[in-house]
Parts: sequence; C-alpha cells; structure tokens
Amino acid sequence: MKKYFASIMLFFVLTQFANAQVENVSLDNPVYKFLKLLSVKRIIPSIHDYDPNLSKQQVTDYLLEAESKSSQLSMTEKALVEKYLIEFDVSRMNSSNTAVLINSHGKFDASGIFSNKEKHVYVLNSNGNTLFFDYLMSGLLSTEFKPNTKATAILYDFGGRFEGTFFGHLGYNFYLRKGVVSGNDSALAVLNEPRLLYNFKYIENNTSDNERSYDFIDGYVRYETKPQDDMDISVQLGREKLLYGYSYSDPLALGGAHPNMDFIKLKFDYGIAHFSSMTTSTVGPYNSDRDSNYTKFIAFNSLRFSIPNLFDIGIGESVVYSRGIDIGYMTPFIFYKFVEHSLQDRDNGTLFFDMQTHFIKDLQFQGTFFMDESLLGGLSDFNKQSNKVAIQGGTMWYEPVGIKDVSLTLQYTFIRPYVYTHFNPKNTYTSFGQILGNPIGPNADQIYTRLTYNFSDWLAMSLIYQRIRKGENVYDSNGDLVKNVGGNVNQPYRPDIDPEDANFLDGNRVYTDVAELSVRLEPIRNFVFDIKYAYRKENHLDENFINDTSFGSIKLSIDY
Repeated sequence: MKKYFASIMLFFVLTQFANAQVENVSLDNPVYKFLKLLSVKRIIPSIHDYDPNLSKQQVTDYLLEAESKSSQLSMTEKALVEKYLIEFDVSRMNSSNTAVLINSHGKFDASGIFSNKEKHVYVLNSNGNTLFFDYLMSGLLSTEFKPNTKATAILYDFGGRFEGTFFGHLGYNFYLRKGVVSGNDSALAVLNEPRLLYNFKYIENNTSDNERSYDFIDGYVRYETKPQDDMDISVQLGREKLLYGYSYSDPLALGGAHPNMDFIKLKFDYGIAHFSSMTTSTVGPYNSDRDSNYTKFIAFNSLRFSIPNLFDIGIGESVVYSRGIDIGYMTPFIFYKFVEHSLQDRDNGTLFFDMQTHFIKDLQFQGTFFMDESLLGGLSDFNKQSNKVAIQGGTMWYEPVGIKDVSLTLQYTFIRPYVYTHFNPKNTYTSFGQILGNPIGPNADQIYTRLTYNFSDWLAMSLIYQRIRKGENVYDSNGDLVKNVGGNVNQPYRPDIDPEDANFLDGNRVYTDVAELSVRLEPIRNFVFDIKYAYRKENHLDENFINDTSFGSIKLSIDY
C-alpha cells in the first residue's frame, strides 16, 4: 500500500510543472459568448459547445490563438481578448493588472478595490499549484410596470469561491452563495431569478414571510492529463452547471433551466473525435412529506467528430432511472437503449443527432433531432402519440453586412406531444420538477431571435424576442383532467383512455410573446451592472383571456 501511495505521489510531483489551469470556467462567465463569436468568425476553431464546459487552460489557449490573429479583430475584440487573458492566463498576472486584497505574506492591501485591475481576495501561485479565493456579492431591485405597478422584488446575496489547480493536473472548485428575497411579489422575484423555482430553502420557507432565504452551492474535483499533443483525458466528480447539445438558447437534451446536478464525468478527445460520458443524480419534485421525496439518475453518452472549417457532427443518448445506481448505465462505451431493453425496459431513454457548421465565415448553422423513446420506427405515422420527437435548428450571423461586433441569431424549436414524459412518474425527464431539456416543454414550438452588440469591452447590449405556441391539457373547474393532449411533462399518455393520435398544438392553445432588452455595464472591473426590461404577453385563445406582464430590474454583481 505504501509503495502504491508513493507511486501516485511521485506521478504528481513529476507532472506538477505542467503549467495548466484545469479547473473549469463557469458557464455563466461571458467569455463563452465571446468565444462563440470568435468561432463563428473562424478566428478560433470549434469550441465544442455541445458540451461547453471549458477549463481555464482551454479558454486561455483559444484566447492566445485569437491574440495571434489580432489583425483580423475589431478594436472591441482586441480589448476583450486582453481583458480575458488577464483573467484566465495565470502567467500574465502581475501587480500592474491584478489587485489582491491579501497577499501570500498575509499583508492587507485595499488600494486596488476600485481600480480597473482584475481582483481577488487571495491568490497563491507556486510551482504550478494555484489557489484563488474570491468574494461574491450581488443585489437586485425589480419593479413591475404591468399589471401591478406596486409590485417589487429585492434579492441580495453574498458568498465566496475557492478554485485552482494542484500538481498541474488536479483542478478543484468550491462555490457558495446565500441570499434573501424580500419585497411584496414572489412571482416577480422568480421572473428575475428562475432558480428560485427549484431552490429547497426558498420553497421550504413560509410563503407569508416577508423575507425568504435561498442558497446555491457547487463544487468539484477534476483531473486532466494530455498523454500526447492531440489527446486529452479528464475525469470530474462534483456539481456545476451543465449543458448538453447544440443550441442558441436552450438545448433539447440538457437545457440548463434546472438545478445543477451532481455527476461523475469522463471526457476523451483524440484528434477529430470527442467522447463524453457522465452519470448524474438529482431529485424529484419537492414534497413537504420528506418520505415521498426521492433521488433519480440520468446517464449521458455523446460522440462527436469535428472536421476543421467544415462541421461538427455527432450522436448522443441519455437514460433516466430512479431505483438507485445501475452499473449497466455507468459503462461508458455502450448503447443505453439496448441496455435498457436488457434491464426489462423500465427506464426513460432518449437518442439525439446534431450538427454544427463552420464552412462559411461569420455564418453558422446548427440543428438537433431528438427522440424520446422513439427510434425512427413509427415516423411514417407522425401523429401517433408514440412519436415523441423534437427538432431544433438555427443560424447565427456575426458582423452582418460588415457591422462590427454585432451578431444576429434565429432559431426554431419544435417539440411534439408527450416528449419528456414517462409512464413511471419518477422517470420523467425532469429535475426538481423542472424540465431537463428545452423549457417550453411538450406540444409546443418556439421562434427565438436575438440581436447582440458589444459596444466595448465594458458595455454590451442584447435584444431578444420569442414567440412560443403551446397546446395545454384541458381541465375542468375542479382541476380534473378532461382531455390529455400531451402538453404537460408530468402527465404521460394513458393507454385505452387517451386517443392514439396526438395532434400538434391540440388542446387549450396559448400563444406567448416575450421581448427582453438587456444592458451589461462594467464601469469598474469586477463591478457589473445588469439592467433589464422584459415584456410578456400570454394569449389564451381557447379560454379567451390575455395576461400582460412587464417589469424592469437593475442588478449589481461584485466578484472580488
């Protein structure tokens, strides 16, 4: 045992000077949007955004490649590249561009708090070992303009983040935020912070309380190694935000509008091939009777091929089950659907194909075909309830007609009735009651458009418009189900009760228009203002009423 332990330690010691930061960059960091634009512009290659979590080193490598092509960048792009390199490239950190509140000798220095330097509370950087500690704080004030002009919501939270890399290969992260919601309109609070819908502390609080608390926590360890130049292997255990599948808004496979799940994940990149496999755990809907709560598991596999300057193409699959860990679904190199058959067909399996193009500079197309327990066999009769399929396709145009730093996005999403449902309620394609895939849910479609403009490295604007059509199930005045049209993720098809044909947009039709204008302002580095106006109109055509809602908000986020 001692020899075994010594061998492991020797391996770490011999590789500790690998000079790599292998902890991941949070998906909420705006650098991902910027890298996406550079990829569409063909300044950098594909960023493999079907499984988008990137390490700091990977982000740095993309930024360095962009820096080497500075003659092709706009002034704003050059400024953003420089800004993000200071944030992520440890080798560039120095006293002229980075302020540290407590240095490695324990000395306190607050002179850089309001400077334009990158800021940290504490930094340790020694022989390839790093530790960053940042203080996090935010406050949001929102008011409703319509229909209730007196409705307000106030959210404020604080927390911290530890992250870094040991031995050049072992990345780690710990993230915690604790907050409070006040004001007189909890619905407005949820519109501004949708994560409250699946936050246990917030839901558990008494709804009559003037203040309700919430908390968010993430953390992981991640080991990465590069046996050779074109090969990368990583294993990660923990919790952080995940996405799966191509999309300009919310992917069909794993959309992100759900709790961050615990997972173990394997990634293997070799040349043009990219494979990932993970098993995640989460919970069912909240129930005040804790004996009724349960854990469920979702396994994912994905294989992609990336042809430089042409396209990425791939296949992915997932399976949801709720009886405890099943080793059959933890095997990376296997086809889940046939494993499910061998396990007596009790689980909720999906299969999806997707593609993203790179052959036209400044113009990208992508699409996904998603099948929920429907493996092509019944597509000849598309209206059958068993055809639980979804389609998503879109395009992004960067710098249209030569307008620098502007992007236009158009995407269409189509989801047939009963997609994401399952005959076993515990195996529904949800987490904490929220859909794991695209949040518009079954029996719905969506037109999504977005205009963005980076005015500078500290000012950006986006304008989003969505048109969502949905067919909802029909209920009587007592709340009893009258007609099941496959519009509710928690209501599966009922054999011998519901019709075999499931027509798209059948039921109570609801057409929703959503417009959002957002401005992101960073007058001082790490002090960010997000200003937002949103308008939402729900037209219930069959029930003959309209809901109009509009609100505005301003949020200050401090990441020091």
